[in-house]
Amino acid sequence: MIERLLSILPHRRGPASIVPEKSVAGRTLLLMITIMSFLSAVTLGGVVLVQKSAIAWSADVGREVTIQIRPVAGEVMESNLRTAVSLAQSTPGVAAARALTIEESQKLLEPWLGTGLDLTAIEIPRLVVVQLTDPADADIEGLTRNLQAIKGASLDTHAVWRQQLNTMAGAIVFSGLMVLALIGVATVLAIIFATRGAMSTNREIVDVLHYIGASNKFIAGEFQGRFLSIGLQGGLLGALAALLFFALIGAAAGNMLSSEAGAQVGVLFGRFALGIDGLIGIAAVVPVIAALTAITSRVTVRRFLAETS
Repeated sequence: MIERLLSILPHRRGPASIVPEKSVAGRTLLLMITIMSFLSAVTLGGVVLVQKSAIAWSADVGREVTIQIRPVAGEVMESNLRTAVSLAQSTPGVAAARALTIEESQKLLEPWLGTGLDLTAIEIPRLVVVQLTDPADADIEGLTRNLQAIKGASLDTHAVWRQQLNTMAGAIVFSGLMVLALIGVATVLAIIFATRGAMSTNREIVDVLHYIGASNKFIAGEFQGRFLSIGLQGGLLGALAALLFFALIGAAAGNMLSSEAGAQVGVLFGRFALGIDGLIGIAAVVPVIAALTAITSRVTVRRFLAETS
């Protein structure tokens, strides 16, 4: 199966190359570049997924504010809730406002207090969830001023939460880019060692070419063409493997995980849908890896010939 796939991948045309097309070193380098391309594509896809999720998080959180009403002696909670809902609905830029029931408010406390507790005898703060049509046009300052008429009421715009989300997403994206840089460095080092190994193995051929008048530029071009072919093959195989990986992991997250676990995974990576930008990014790995392989091999060959001449 692998041999069939390799047969349709790009190969050099024309006269036979001075660098053997099939060798242990060449196959090893192809496998290494395939792995590096796969890791690069997966890392890049993960960065795209996290960034898209972060944008969606920020947009969702930004479209909602919360009014908290704390229990105050002498105040009727239900009356304050109705007043807060009325004030929110009359505010420009507000699409809807709804007071959470006592059962919903108690459920919000379960992660900290556990389940099965009877909170009916305890007055707990109540919340009013306010949906905004457009956060930029909503009169948040006016709503804040109006809520001062309700004792114990305060408005939370979730700005701190949004900042934390953006910071976390930025850290993940930065880490992903650093991983991509390290993968690139490792790939360059592997290509350098493979190129110098190929030069040493074919030293007799290089000496003969020098003897008949071949220039260093010609010899470097031969090696560059061979390694460009390996880079294209490895890059394409790695990118295809990454696309298959995201397809499988997306199906697993949607079908094999429990609904709760799937929801938690979905918070960070969404539905594992790369989108056009993600697909373009993974596709770009192929020419980048190929160009990196070709340029590195050419520079290494020129330096090797300069050292031994």
